[in-house]
Amino acid sequence: MSEWEQDEQEIVIPKRRPLGKLLLWTLLLAGVAVGLWYLVGRLRNVAPTVVAVAHNVHTDVTGVGDSLDVIVSWAFADTAGTPQPDSARLEVGLEGTDPNVVLLPSRQRSDTLRIAAPPTGSTGKGHSCVSGVYRSRLSGESCTPWEFVRPAVEKGTAKPASRDSTTQKPSRSTGGGKTPTVLRLVVRPAGRQVDPDVGGKCAAWQQSNPGESVWIAVNEKAVPNCTGPNGKPTVAQFCAFAVLEDGERVKTENSINNPYCETLFQAWVRERIS
Repeated sequence: MSEWEQDEQEIVIPKRRPLGKLLLWTLLLAGVAVGLWYLVGRLRNVAPTVVAVAHNVHTDVTGVGDSLDVIVSWAFADTAGTPQPDSARLEVGLEGTDPNVVLLPSRQRSDTLRIAAPPTGSTGKGHSCVSGVYRSRLSGESCTPWEFVRPAVEKGTAKPASRDSTTQKPSRSTGGGKTPTVLRLVVRPAGRQVDPDVGGKCAAWQQSNPGESVWIAVNEKAVPNCTGPNGKPTVAQFCAFAVLEDGERVKTENSINNPYCETLFQAWVRERIS
């Protein structure tokens, strides 16, 4: 073999591999894209440092059988440069039970939720909370407390009075001087919203003003010291009436000579007997 042929056999020309480089660059660019996507996503989920806080959270509660209709209204501060929430979270509940929670459009400023009422003969302590939702995060929650009273009386716990106490006309069931037999007692109203006595202001007022009534309009408006965060009285008045064994309807002794109870009594006697 000649020297020229030997040198020719030892020369090796490497082959180019463009696909390998292309794959490497593709993986590198994909990694950068994934990193940028993750970073942008994290930045989007970060709530702004300045947010609109819910305020003026107001609650009105109405009893509907064994349920409560809770009407809540609120507002968000509308200040220049303060971003409004993407949505609003409303929570309503009674102490010791799971609350009802809904998400609402950010422009909505009131809603009604129905929850179970407290048992008869008890007072349910409730709350209404509103918060803004910014990029899936809660911010600026505000709450107001409220209470709902459902009174109960047992048969025979209140003494019946004459149906016509102003004329002293005796009841049809009082013949022979016998005490009329009470078939059942009825309390009106059947339930009532009150506000908690925050700081014991109403109790202190009553102690400092013995003999004076807290009422400006009974069960509707009270003196300022006995008015709570929802503008409701912190006390409630209930009237007890009796159905006698012969079907006669009368007021009980604690409900006579009371204009408020008289109004409720007249409405009650017009109801059909069930």
